Amino acid sequence: MFVIVGLGNPGNEYKTTRHNSGRILATLLAEKLEFPEFRNDTKANGEAAVGVIDSKKVTILLPNTFMNKSGNAVSRYVKSVKAAKELMVVHDDIDLPFGTLRVSFGRGDGGHNGVASVMRALKTKDFIRVRVGVSPKNAKGVAKKPSGEAHVLKFLLGKFTPAEQKELSGKLFKRFAELAETAVSEGYVTAMNRFN
Repeated sequence: MFVIVGLGNPGNEYKTTRHNSGRILATLLAEKLEFPEFRNDTKANGEAAVGVIDSKKVTILLPNTFMNKSGNAVSRYVKSVKAAKELMVVHDDIDLPFGTLRVSFGRGDGGHNGVASVMRALKTKDFIRVRVGVSPKNAKGVAKKPSGEAHVLKFLLGKFTPAEQKELSGKLFKRFAELAETAVSEGYVTAMNRFN
């Protein structure tokens, strides 16, 4: 079974924040693919929707823990290091400009607490990561991220602008959906070559 995890914080106050990019895209994916509604999994402390992509069973998981405890929910669905190779974790990345998606496999946590939590819980870094850029870009198209911990936190927990929300659920989501379906049906190497 392939598992796609959308990282974010639970609760309405975080629903449209930059830090919830992964959760937003994973939720939209379940809707687009017409998966059954998310059901609450109290043991995992998350919400799961199960469906099929290219004849492969896929679970889309939204942890209901705060970001730094995400691994607890993921470990209920990914039981071994081998199974982690069919795990995709989708999360925000302040080092990438908004509108950018990057696929990687077997990389470090990049300072992301949610990813670090998943790595600790699964005892491996060998899984697929989809990084979703959230920073504004300068004239050269390079991420112009805020500096200082307080500014970074305020920015990440800030809401997307209406224009960003439109792009996130439109053009960017369309690309993400293609990327996710490619990773499930053809593998992460093909997804990396096609979408990075």
